[in-house]
Amino acid sequence: MNDSIDALIEPKVRELGFDLEAVEIKGQGKHRVLRVAIDSDAGVGIDEIARVTRALGPVLDETNEMGNQPYTLEVTTRGVDRPLTLPRHWRRNHGRVVAVDLVDTERFEARIGASDDEGVDLEVKGEATRFPFSDIAKAVIQVELNRKDV
Repeated sequence: MNDSIDALIEPKVRELGFDLEAVEIKGQGKHRVLRVAIDSDAGVGIDEIARVTRALGPVLDETNEMGNQPYTLEVTTRGVDRPLTLPRHWRRNHGRVVAVDLVDTERFEARIGASDDEGVDLEVKGEATRFPFSDIAKAVIQVELNRKDV
């Protein structure tokens, strides 16, 4: 994330009821794109993306944070391909299948069960095992076209 832009837009994103997940600046010159990823417990739809985009435009225009060159503001969701890194990511994906890499290099797929600020229950073949977040090196949601038990 870009710290100065984060600090500028995060209050507005929170005021609108969303979490700021990522801020990226891609490209150069007049082809720059400021990509802002948001999320919430209630989910994010196209209407919410449009509302956040309309609210962030004036906030960014009031400063010189993006400089004088033109840029495109793109508001999006965090997407399923981003790793689960915070307790809220696990909570929001309860019931979904996740590919997990443990710190000790074990790799497996499981269904996300209950979670809190310390860890998550991961269900494999109907059996839940508790994992502290500190034991999980990486976790990414797996897209299910036909739901199966893991």
